[in-house]
Amino acid sequence: MKPTPTRIEPIFSPRIWGARSLAPLFPEKSNLTEPLGEAWLTGVDCKIATGPYAGKSLGEAWAEMPAEWRGEQLASVANFPLLVKFIFPTDKLSIQVHPDDAYAAAHEQAAGGRGKTEMWYVVSANFGAQVLVGLKLGVDKEKFREGLAKHTLENLFKEVSVHSGDTLFVPAGTPHTIGSGMVICEVQEYSDLTYRVYDYGRVDAQGKPRELHIEKALEVTNFGQSPGGKITALSLPAKGAVRSLLTACRFFATERWECSANCEIPVDAARFELIIILEGTGTFSWPDSAARYHRGECWLVPAWLGHVAVRPEAATSLIRTWVPDIAFLRTDLHREGISAAALAQVLFE
Repeated sequence: MKPTPTRIEPIFSPRIWGARSLAPLFPEKSNLTEPLGEAWLTGVDCKIATGPYAGKSLGEAWAEMPAEWRGEQLASVANFPLLVKFIFPTDKLSIQVHPDDAYAAAHEQAAGGRGKTEMWYVVSANFGAQVLVGLKLGVDKEKFREGLAKHTLENLFKEVSVHSGDTLFVPAGTPHTIGSGMVICEVQEYSDLTYRVYDYGRVDAQGKPRELHIEKALEVTNFGQSPGGKITALSLPAKGAVRSLLTACRFFATERWECSANCEIPVDAARFELIIILEGTGTFSWPDSAARYHRGECWLVPAWLGHVAVRPEAATSLIRTWVPDIAFLRTDLHREGISAAALAQVLFE
């Protein structure tokens, strides 16, 4: 079972706030009869498209992958650890919050028992696009309930204008919503636990309002100062590419690579990586083989591969993400000349 980069097929999810065209990431998903809101790139039900696990679901493949694929750090991890998706809102998402691991383990075992910390990379955004991330200072449970009752909950949030290329970190316990007119690449713990607190009076296709989870949301919401919000990316050295660390925490580290010339992405034996193509076409090559890549694709790169070379035919923008060992990440970046103060702007522990 020789390690080889492996493409994963996405699964598309209908959402009432979704879009009827997912172009240019997925030009085949245009003129849709039903709005699609999310493309899950690493759902455990996603199919493996290439390589020795082709035809299996990602969940099935993960259960069979040896340490050469998973990496030494993840060899004994039972469940696939990272969920990556594209989000296509043409209306506001519900105002919501996610629990942390401790709360999920205690109260949500039936839903997997895992909390949800996430980050957003803004792939594209219309003029005036914004998100709400975290509450203003002084907002407590009483004011939150009052905002719900008066339908003025949005006034209690920090408004964040977003532009293409922005990064936002959203730790568990941070209430938030995404507005319309943008496309987001989201990297998160593998969890679908969402506590919805306000849904703008919308109803589903059967005319029923979606379920709210107000009491649970109030239990997990951070009413104090939150570390979430917009993050300034940290420039990192790379030959042949513009490389930036977008954000890192114990659940994921995420970089953006802009490749206009041939370059190599190193792969650590400790962990597999995911590469998501945001723009461009070209070829991946590795010892003894190669494969073409296109926009919108997600590739799993096995841990023991050593490196994967990017040979762009058109300027290529990609997301690289993995589950880090924070101590090793800090040491590696220090060796690359990154100061502790600079790293602190993007690293959350």
